[in-house]
Amino acid sequence: MEFFVISLLNGISYGLLLFLLSSGLTLIFSMMGVLNFAHASFYMLGAYFAYAIAGKIGFWPALVLAPLLLVAVGALVERFGLRTVHKYGHVAELLFTFGLAYLIEEAVKLAWGLSTVPYSIPPELDGPLFHVFSSPFPKYRAFMMLVSVSMLAAIYLVLTRTRIGLVIQAALTHPQMVEALGHNVQRVFMLVFAGGAALAGLAGVIGGNAFVTSPSMAASVGTIVFVVVVLGGMGSLGGAFVASLLIGLLQTFAVAIDASLADLFRALGLHVTSATPLSSVWDLTLSQMAPVLPYLLMVAMLIVRPRGLMGTREG
Repeated sequence: MEFFVISLLNGISYGLLLFLLSSGLTLIFSMMGVLNFAHASFYMLGAYFAYAIAGKIGFWPALVLAPLLLVAVGALVERFGLRTVHKYGHVAELLFTFGLAYLIEEAVKLAWGLSTVPYSIPPELDGPLFHVFSSPFPKYRAFMMLVSVSMLAAIYLVLTRTRIGLVIQAALTHPQMVEALGHNVQRVFMLVFAGGAALAGLAGVIGGNAFVTSPSMAASVGTIVFVVVVLGGMGSLGGAFVASLLIGLLQTFAVAIDASLADLFRALGLHVTSATPLSSVWDLTLSQMAPVLPYLLMVAMLIVRPRGLMGTREG
């Protein structure tokens, strides 16, 4: 029971962080049709900006200022980058964001070096919040969950209860009609891209000190974010939320289970030896396969349901 409860809480906290990161990418794709390969780089920038600000004036100002800086970065990228290459089609947009990711990574290396920076958890959030039997659950994990859930509620309220949310939703499907009604669709696109960058930056602020802040952090989460978006359904926020929790729980439980298919076969009375075909595969433990499981799940989803969990088939 102790193992199950702690793994469940850790999996949910990791899944909510993945959703915070992937929600911005989902919004950008659903509105602009752009698969932003630089999205994970915005996550990295958020962590580094927060590290720099926290070193000067503290973590709590960094929690606000770093995402605001990403709003400015995202707006500039959309206005002077994506908007310029948009007329050349989606391939040009993909190449632009792919190149931008490399530029951001090299800029980070020039500014902060190649090694990990000491971006630490604030003292007031350090330590256990409560204990499950003998296992502590950290305060910072609970804080990450609180921030992620708050942003989920904020996104829902903005999209469904505000005028700008209604304009954004209308611009998804009828941009010409929205423009005819006097709204600046290009400005709406810039707002959505900047908001998506800010969400990635916020994920970096709360995730950089919980895990690691280094120039390789964008590459480490970049692929898993696309797995979340594809698994949940391209452009579906609800699908991204379910897929994020699913992957968070899957990886967290898998890492802690040191069992293999060979153990299962032995329990069923079948003996696996070195002479057994593919014996090295059967001896792989679930913890060893944990990093690969989300990708196997994505491949299975593409075979069984190509549109994802909650994606809509294009008409």
